Amino acid sequence: MAINVNTVYTTVLSILNKEQRGYLTPDEFNKLATQVQLEIFEKFFEDYNQYIRMPKTDVEYASRMDHIYEEFQVFDETAPSSSTVTNTDGTISYLQPVENSTINTSPVHRLGSVHYSGTPGSPQIELMGKKEYYLQTKSPLLQPDLNFPIGVYSLDRVTVFPNLTLPPADIKNAVTFNYIRKPKNVRWGFTVGNLGQYIYDNTSYSPSSLALGTTLSPSITVGTTGVGNTYNLTQAAVAAANTFQYNPIIPNASGAGAEISVLITPTGSTGITLTGTNTVITITKVGNNYNVGDQFIIAPVSIGANQTFSVTLTAANLMNTTGQGSLQFEISESQQTSVVLNILKYAGIIINDTTIVQAASGLGTQIDQNTKK
Repeated sequence: MAINVNTVYTTVLSILNKEQRGYLTPDEFNKLATQVQLEIFEKFFEDYNQYIRMPKTDVEYASRMDHIYEEFQVFDETAPSSSTVTNTDGTISYLQPVENSTINTSPVHRLGSVHYSGTPGSPQIELMGKKEYYLQTKSPLLQPDLNFPIGVYSLDRVTVFPNLTLPPADIKNAVTFNYIRKPKNVRWGFTVGNLGQYIYDNTSYSPSSLALGTTLSPSITVGTTGVGNTYNLTQAAVAAANTFQYNPIIPNASGAGAEISVLITPTGSTGITLTGTNTVITITKVGNNYNVGDQFIIAPVSIGANQTFSVTLTAANLMNTTGQGSLQFEISESQQTSVVLNILKYAGIIINDTTIVQAASGLGTQIDQNTKK
């Protein structure tokens, strides 16, 4: 089970505050926690390499090699190539998976194996250098085939020989990558209380989720403007007088799950007119997969309005512009002591207290030495 981010943050604050050593803001903690998790994660591979060369034991729970493998196997993933490129010599290069196509980031942190999944049995592609690849493709005796394919891995892509004859829509799925991904950044999410205090928010963070409690009132418009995706809202259970909750059950795009609350102060007698002054529209459920410019369309029939109205999402309505939403540590609970000590070590540097750095470093070194005996 992963380490709870709130447990670590409150532990670190308790240790720092006990001797009035200082305070870590959520933003400082998130940066330190992400760095510490990555350091421990990278150390798994160094330890694994060392334990492979040490005497092994088959005693249950005592195998260090098995323990380390359990630590990083949760990051083991398999995905097809993101796209293909046909080279001038007719070979096809398969680009490794992409996590975010907008900024072209890849989840591949350590490449494991590559498979030719377009053929029966999904044989593994033997990766080699360009020189060996050239010599083998020119040799009449060592010609690769679909059962024993070869490839060159360079510039985040694999050039494979021989080529597969597949429809264009299927060709990029012909090669799959097995890899270790990097842990996601740690995030201690929060809302701000009435006294200005930080309150832990255990909602799962997603940059495309809506920010709970933010208002949409200033963006009320008559009709629809046609900007972004549109979501027709239908009235759900009424929570209080003059309050109407709407649930987007008829989406025509990817977003889903959000709800808004519409609090109207009626004016006039010929039908309600929604304005930024007489209407408060608040996000009550965060949903997911929304974008700036998306619209929620409010039909007039259920609220007695005289026209169809819409509200448009702005950057302030998305979770990634606020402190809301949390992401837990992805490494296991067995590493919690190391996480706390290493965060304290960095915290001592931030608050300029060398005694914290020395104490945390000493305890961390002692734990590391004990595990290597």
